[in-house]
Amino acid sequence: MPRGQKSKLRARKKRQQTRSVAQGAKAAHAVGEEEEESPSSSPVREGTPPSSPRSCAAQGGLRGRASSSPEAGSSDASSDVDEGYRAGSSQVSLRDPLNRKASMLVQFIMEKYKKREPIVQADMLKVVKRKYKKHFPEILRRTSERVELIFGLELEEVDPISRSYVLINKLSLSSEDEVSGERVLPKTGLVMTLLAVIFMKGNRATEAEMWEFLNALGIYAGRRHSIFGEPRKLITEDLVQENYLEYRQVRFRSPPVYEFVWGPRAHAETTKMKVLEVLAKINDTVPRCYPDLYEEALRDEQERAELQAVARASTVARSRVGSRAKSRRSSHT
Repeated sequence: MPRGQKSKLRARKKRQQTRSVAQGAKAAHAVGEEEEESPSSSPVREGTPPSSPRSCAAQGGLRGRASSSPEAGSSDASSDVDEGYRAGSSQVSLRDPLNRKASMLVQFIMEKYKKREPIVQADMLKVVKRKYKKHFPEILRRTSERVELIFGLELEEVDPISRSYVLINKLSLSSEDEVSGERVLPKTGLVMTLLAVIFMKGNRATEAEMWEFLNALGIYAGRRHSIFGEPRKLITEDLVQENYLEYRQVRFRSPPVYEFVWGPRAHAETTKMKVLEVLAKINDTVPRCYPDLYEEALRDEQERAELQAVARASTVARSRVGSRAKSRRSSHT
């Protein structure tokens, strides 16, 4: 195959992967107008098992439909997570009452998290209401999935007797801020997804590519987002100052073009494999379904392990030299 044709195929593959991330994440972030319905209108049954990862052959099946129209944005925090997906289905269910309850539960849980208040099942059941009680396991599953994708937090049960839960950051990124004694809602989920986009684009993504992805999530420059604030400031200033991203001008391009790459803090606090796991989770598949990215992530893991081994050996050597010097000084006194 001619080299030019191979390049076009690789570029098309990267565009398709980026759309996959945007469409999958859209299912967690996007706006959905749902009407209250009775539980009988939904075919979801009590105890519906979580959807298992799809095979690589079905990788194109996505959890959500991306929309790049400005109307997709909203200033209502509950609306940002109002669109969801049915277990085992690749299509977004806009009128599923369980999705609406999951959205309400996300808002409730995040308010508890901000105020550092306990999260207990009895209170969650009050939010869900009695007629949806039998569907609570499925509602909680969807809620947990959205909280993880949007905020990078995992809901874990800590006391089976009181049925109390805590939110744990398992995506490695360390930042946690407070305003007036309350936690600020974390942006870890979005940051990891942005790092995934950069990874897919050959470890650098142009500003245009980044905004194409963000617009698909209903996030627009100059339009304040209820969770992430002013998006342009977030990605070109805040995340750059926090060293998660680097924002720089591409050399030898006219008119000027800017791009994003991983910042030093991203390299220190996470890995390409962890980011790939987030990407795979968004698309309900496994990391091996992205063979080129998976191989690169494995190489990254090996390089990190080698660097750590060299650093440990250097530390041991310095310690031994220090011990010998101390021993010599002792013998002379």
